[in-house]
Formats: sequence, C-alpha cells, structure tokens
Amino acid sequence: MTGVHRLLAPNPGPMTGPGTNTYLVVSGHDCVVIDPGPPEESHRRAILGAVGDLRLRGLLVTHTHPDHALLADPLAAETGVNTYGYGPGPGFNPTRRLRDGDRLRFGEAVLTAVHTPGHTADHLCFRMGATVFTGDHIIGESTVLVEDMGDYYRSLDRIRALRPERLLPGHGNRMDNAAEAIAAYISHRREREAQILKAVRSGARTVGAVVREVYGEVDPRLRSAAAGSALAHLRHLAGRGTISLECGEGTDDELAGVAVLDAGVA
Repeated sequence: MTGVHRLLAPNPGPMTGPGTNTYLVVSGHDCVVIDPGPPEESHRRAILGAVGDLRLRGLLVTHTHPDHALLADPLAAETGVNTYGYGPGPGFNPTRRLRDGDRLRFGEAVLTAVHTPGHTADHLCFRMGATVFTGDHIIGESTVLVEDMGDYYRSLDRIRALRPERLLPGHGNRMDNAAEAIAAYISHRREREAQILKAVRSGARTVGAVVREVYGEVDPRLRSAAAGSALAHLRHLAGRGTISLECGEGTDDELAGVAVLDAGVA
C-alpha cells in the first residue's frame, strides 16, 4: 500500500509561501523522503518521527535551492541512506545522481525522475503513477522564479504530455486537476511575455523599467524575483529574434549590472 504524507517546514516567507513541503512517500514497510527541506531542527525531528519504524530507502531532492536540499546531507549521515538529485549544489552533494528517466523502486512503488529545467538547470520532478511531485517547477497558489524561459516552456510541455492527474508541489497545496493547473501556468507565462513585449515596444529600455511597467502589483519584497523572471522572458524573446538585448551595467538600483535593452525592436 502506497501513501503520501506532507510535512510542512517551518520556513514561511515571501519566496516560500507557507513553507517548503517535504513529502514522505510510503510503500509497504519502505519509504522515501522528497525534498527534506531547510536545516531546521524541529523539521528534522518531524521527518524522523514520521519515518518511525519504516525502512527509509532514500532522500530525494528536486533541486538544490537551500529550502529544499540543505537538510538532505545531514539526514543521510544520520540515517545511513543515499541521497538522490541531479547534481551537487551549495550544501548538497548527492550520493546518487539521477538523469531523466531514472527509476527508484521501494516497496511496491516506483518513482521516475523527469528532468525539468527552467526554474533551475538541475530541476527534477518525480512521477509516481498519476501523481507528479513538482518541486518548484509548479507550485500552489503562485508562480515561480524562472532562470531559463525557453527551457521552462519545454518542461511545462513535458509534464503536460505525461497527463498526470494530480500535482504535489514544493510549496502550497496539492492540485487535483493537473491539466487545468498546467494550462494556467502556460497561459500565465504567455500573458506575461506579451505584456513584457508591449512594454518594450512602448519604450521600456531596461529590465527595471519593464518590471515597473509589468509587475507593478508585485510585493516589493519580490521585486528581485520579478526582475529575474522578466529577464528570462526578455532573453527568450531575444533568442527568437523578437527583440535585441544588450548586456550592460544598467542604471536601476535593483538591477545594476544585469542588462540593458537595445533600442532596436523587431
């Protein structure tokens, strides 16, 4: 029998929402942990308490951001199990590196790694039957920071092609209508890109100007994240030849040294 239990890490904030979701996935007497989370002592105790007498078979990490990965290595040292991830990052060095399509069997269950770059280059989702654990690729009640928009679009299409029924995100609540959630993410990104292109055509010549024009409603604490996603959209548009993008020193305080738009727009 397989079951999934969510353990909420005590790290709420503007970037993490109510906190990071750690998942204990149980099959028979075996279990694995997905995204052990930040190195909070209370969270460590909660995970070990939830594992209890079950056989812990591994600690899986969707990506190496600290709120998902930093507790993995200490827990592995304490429990003697392997850690799994796409590659190393700050404070995390997986004992087993996963590539797209790799499978981890425990009890009667199988988790399949799905490489989903975009949010980060090292991002993995994990598929188990009709369920996909999405990490920060898709989260509940919000959108995500994106490093590479072209990769992100392709990764959204990749998850959509799997036709999952439910998504279990790294932040926020589960989504039981996966197709609707994925479609909403794709629609949001296309709408943002259209807004950004309109801002450029209307005269925005720096990333900061684009952010002020397009992301005016964003919490000021999230402006740097909005700038990162705006830049990813701009690079995507530039890669398609829709705009030209010139790297430079910039003039906006929150974006100094990031990029400057050339005046030429196709």
